[in-house]
Amino acid sequence: MGEWLTEAAVQVKKVLTYAAIAFVAFYLFTRPADAASAVKGAMDTVVNAADSLALFFTKLT
Repeated sequence: MGEWLTEAAVQVKKVLTYAAIAFVAFYLFTRPADAASAVKGAMDTVVNAADSLALFFTKLT
């Protein structure tokens, strides 16, 4: 029974991955400005986090 659950989990993961890719493609083609804004916001968050980590480690020394 454990093997069946593993196979089912793999199938669910595949379906969810394809659904997520389809959603991103749909969003990109139907609302490109909003998609660009979302990516910019995510990148700003990553940059701010990296800056905060750099400041933290600088203050440690």
